[in-house]
Amino acid sequence: MSIETVAILSPGDMGHAIGQLLKEHELEVLTCLSGRSQRTRALSEKAGITDVPDLNDLVQQSDILLSITVSEAVPGLCREVADAVKATGADLLFAECNAIAPALSKEMEGVLTASGARYVDASVIGGPPRNGSSPRLYSSGDNVAELMQLREFGLDVRDLGPQLGRASGIKMCYAAMTKGTTALQAELLIAAEKQGLTKELMAEFEDGMPALVRRMEGWMPGMPAKSRRWVSEMEQIEATFDGLGLTPNIFKGVADMYRMIGSTPLGDENPESRDKNRDLAETIRLIAESTGD
Repeated sequence: MSIETVAILSPGDMGHAIGQLLKEHELEVLTCLSGRSQRTRALSEKAGITDVPDLNDLVQQSDILLSITVSEAVPGLCREVADAVKATGADLLFAECNAIAPALSKEMEGVLTASGARYVDASVIGGPPRNGSSPRLYSSGDNVAELMQLREFGLDVRDLGPQLGRASGIKMCYAAMTKGTTALQAELLIAAEKQGLTKELMAEFEDGMPALVRRMEGWMPGMPAKSRRWVSEMEQIEATFDGLGLTPNIFKGVADMYRMIGSTPLGDENPESRDKNRDLAETIRLIAESTGD
């Protein structure tokens, strides 16, 4: 199959940037903004992505659909796309690119293939494209070769072989490290703030682990803007580890931590609206003040 048109659902933080990258490499990029927020509409317009009226039109006009949304939305989105493919008889490659457990990806493969679509288990690791860069798009399953064609259009697609679930599995392990440690760091910093020990603790970290301090300074101020949508991702990691015979309880706690941060006023932020001048200390102070004793 020769790729000319790619659909993206949904063109949010990651989706609109990937769409813009593909457009810069001469692909037509479509989406369907029905029911989407004003923010998503603005990001899509900024990237120059073309809006079509409904999912039937979207799947009929597209060669590949990249599903890039929040983890909790995956089952509903997959079923909606499957219904559209079944109704139209569209010839579509569906790439499920979200942070979901391998077991859920395998379940969604059944939903999509029953409709007549072809399915790729995929996951995105790395930040949104900037200045021509690309995150890694890991992929696995029988239809990876088709998705690999997007390498010709600037997207760093990586083949993890025919075994479905490997791409979603690597995302679960990677996010467990990055977002799991961020939650742990946030909790202990909030605990220090509530005890009046921030200055002393940070001096210890600076003396013994300066690289950790730099990471916290880089990650933590922007984390509250993403905390609400990270809850369902942590629940998917919990399910993944539980299915492997490991304890799910660590990531029950991580999900709880992001749920708590998301309930504070800082949780109302998004990546565009957040205070870019707020540093680590101020971020932790504001969260600590907004949480119970």
